[in-house]
Amino acid sequence: MNTRPLSLAVVGHTNTGKTSLLRTLLRDSGFGEVRNAPSTTRHVEEAAISDGADMLVFLYDTPGLEDAGGVLEWLENHTDNRSDGIERLQQFLSSHGAHHDFNQEAKVLRQVLQSDMAMYVIDAREPVLDKYRDELIILSWCAKPIMPVFNFTGGQLPEAWTTMLARRNLHVFSGFDTVAFDFEGELDLWNKLATMLPQHEVIDRLTATRRREWTRLDKEARHEIADFLIDAAAFRQEVDENGDTAPVLQTMQAEIRQLERQMQQRLFALYRFYHNEIDGGDWMPQAFRQDPFDSELLKQYGIRTGTGAATGALIGLGLDIATLGGSLGLGTAIGGFLGGILPNTRTISDKLNGRQTLHTDPENLTLLAARALNLLHVLQTRGHAAQSDIELHSRKAPWDAARLPPELNKARSHWKWSSLNTHRPETSRAERAGYVEKLQIRLSGK
Repeated sequence: MNTRPLSLAVVGHTNTGKTSLLRTLLRDSGFGEVRNAPSTTRHVEEAAISDGADMLVFLYDTPGLEDAGGVLEWLENHTDNRSDGIERLQQFLSSHGAHHDFNQEAKVLRQVLQSDMAMYVIDAREPVLDKYRDELIILSWCAKPIMPVFNFTGGQLPEAWTTMLARRNLHVFSGFDTVAFDFEGELDLWNKLATMLPQHEVIDRLTATRRREWTRLDKEARHEIADFLIDAAAFRQEVDENGDTAPVLQTMQAEIRQLERQMQQRLFALYRFYHNEIDGGDWMPQAFRQDPFDSELLKQYGIRTGTGAATGALIGLGLDIATLGGSLGLGTAIGGFLGGILPNTRTISDKLNGRQTLHTDPENLTLLAARALNLLHVLQTRGHAAQSDIELHSRKAPWDAARLPPELNKARSHWKWSSLNTHRPETSRAERAGYVEKLQIRLSGK
């Protein structure tokens, strides 16, 4: 079904977050320029949202209004107050002043007159000032529906603003923080817009598209995390019974770190967060730069470490701790465990053949899962205009490290499931596909 797209002008005072709003609605951290400076947007910029079949909404980022009071004074001095608002604005737009003294305001008004409606972006931290009242007066003369949108709300809408808006017959407004993103808040914004339009089919299609897309992104992200975890769990290396495990442990740690970075990059790309320095070594937010094999990080997530935990894990493998200590050296076993890679002679065959099998321990697999789910939460709740450092307020393990999901336990006995073993990513991915699907569902809590 073809639907005429909605044309929507995004307007407001300088530096209230218009471009930030568009970045978040477009899921595009690269749209426009966002910085703490006046008049960053100098021209009208167009963007569009489609459902894959039709264009649904054209969005127009406009320059900031800086001198609405001057425009009102010009209108009072040069137009007949008995004329309607559009007539008076048209006189203004054809004047010398519109091309010179009030160039930015003229660009905004032209776009609103050409659009179906406007969103008036308000910085909720600002007090109600005369300049904002003046802006609403001249925008109302365009005779187009106007919906105020509060940015930087911190979870609350200021009463002084809502009272002022009500006095101007602006009773429909939305709070939409472009820094702390809330998906349901976005749908609320679109649905409130729909109440102001005679035809709301296009908004109905848009919200349905958005919900499908959000569900798809969540599923794909959890699939990426599950795939990474099983890849890491299946990774193992063998050394001689009396061989030096330290170099092998270091190499395994480095390969798992790289595997984690690749997964993190895919999540950033999936949610369309772009970083110019992503190909360098400093692109990851500070909160995720800590080494996943740092024992302090395990403690931050409440994951038990130490000799007691190591001994318990070894006993849990069904091995005689005294015999293991005699063949490998208990210090070697526990030292490797605390490094995140657990020496494990899991079978009598290994012991008879004088081998040690090294693999990622349950504690570090649990930590890798927790970090990945933390990153996903950040990407799902961070606006695309946010520029502040990421802070993790909650560090929680998704399961008890002593009770790994069965899919991860299964992976430990299937070395072909790890691309780090086979060096054939597509083959290993196909081998583990069924269990990745099961773990992805488990990570979704379904």
